[in-house]
Amino acid sequence: MERTGSVRRKALVRQHKAEIMIAGEQLRLRLHDSKLIKERRYHLRTYPNCFVAQELIDWLLSHKEAPDRATAVCLMQHLMDHDIFHHVCDKRSVFKDAKLLYRFRKDDGTFPFNIEVKIFMRGQRLYEHLIVDKDSILQVREEHGVSYQRAFPGCQMIDWLIQNGEAESRRRGLDLCRALLEHGIIQHVANKHDFFDSGLLYQFCINFRRRRRLSELLNESDQDNEDSLTTPTPEDNHLAPGKDLKQVSNVRRGSLNALQLHSTVFSPLSSAVVVRYNPKSVLRKNVTCEELQTPGAPFIRKVLTVVGDDLGWGFVVRGRSPCYVQAVDPGSPSAAAGVRVRQFVCQVNGRCVLYMDYRTLTTLVMTGPRTIVLEVMDPLE
Repeated sequence: MERTGSVRRKALVRQHKAEIMIAGEQLRLRLHDSKLIKERRYHLRTYPNCFVAQELIDWLLSHKEAPDRATAVCLMQHLMDHDIFHHVCDKRSVFKDAKLLYRFRKDDGTFPFNIEVKIFMRGQRLYEHLIVDKDSILQVREEHGVSYQRAFPGCQMIDWLIQNGEAESRRRGLDLCRALLEHGIIQHVANKHDFFDSGLLYQFCINFRRRRRLSELLNESDQDNEDSLTTPTPEDNHLAPGKDLKQVSNVRRGSLNALQLHSTVFSPLSSAVVVRYNPKSVLRKNVTCEELQTPGAPFIRKVLTVVGDDLGWGFVVRGRSPCYVQAVDPGSPSAAAGVRVRQFVCQVNGRCVLYMDYRTLTTLVMTGPRTIVLEVMDPLE
């Protein structure tokens, strides 16, 4: 069960990355069709397959991919932070709504084809093959009285992989399927088991053919239900317990050791434990990135080093451009390092995160080293 929980946690993070890659690729193809991506000249130099940031923002607004320019910039920054595209000279890590040239990494061959990307592309190719197969193993199947669309038994998938030359043996097929599950491409229909060469039913977690709206990437679940009782889900990348924070903290993080972490950068939570979910922000007023960077603004810049322990770092981030600290576990490494509520996070390990949303920041911390160096802006109060 402990391994299954660990696999599930990693799969959630990787599944989010996969959705971003799909959305980015769909956008790239649409921009090519619209002729926004083309050869351009700047300062006597020619740049092939690039686009102008300002023109792209105009296009996003005209195609209703974003309600306003600020949101469109945030969406593009999200894709940029995930290495979907970059500035043509790599001089800028921040996306600007200006006459600057950017290029998709897939168009210039700089896309990072690491193991995660390779498995994602392998899963996409298998999905496309299976979905068009007239005798596809993806069918409506039933398990424990529940019907599942496009489900397949594990043993049949391995049979199919061998028959179609995708695996040399059952052992190789099993390894491939487990890699697909660990990277959030497939899962057990009830999300209870690792992958086995058996009659257990599995499904693809990702519909690769579904048209993604870019706004989905920044869709925060900040609902105004302060008193609603909910169970954390993969979409809840933040826990804002309000008055119940003391109840969680009083049992100490050590007692949460066996509980499940749900894609957070703070403390583990059990999917079986019901907690009070309070979406109310701790901020006394909204602050923009520009205000944080204005000389003489009422903030103190601090650099804090947080060494995570076996239970994480112990703080909660929320918000979108900029992110801020919503809550801190009093007995956590972050509390000991000086992390406080209402601090705005500017950099993580030297990387600017001002224009990231909390999900991107969460992923950055979770996939990075245990020791994180935070640069924060602390309000003068």
